[in-house]
Amino acid sequence: MEFTQQEKYKDNIVLKLSFEFAKDIVAFSEVLQELKKFTFANQIIRSGTSIGANIKKRRMRKAKLILFTK
Repeated sequence: MEFTQQEKYKDNIVLKLSFEFAKDIVAFSEVLQELKKFTFANQIIRSGTSIGANIKKRRMRKAKLILFTK
């Protein structure tokens, strides 16, 4: 799985790190599912993969704020 080809996100180290973290979380949740720890696996995958979405949402909000203040 590749990070992104979009120019506006390519150099964002925080997004890159959150993407790598999310991939690790998915792999870990697969191990938990094999151990039949389904509840914990589901919760950790939701929490771990939402970080990137929260970062993108924050960036969009900040961009709108800058736009409205000009």
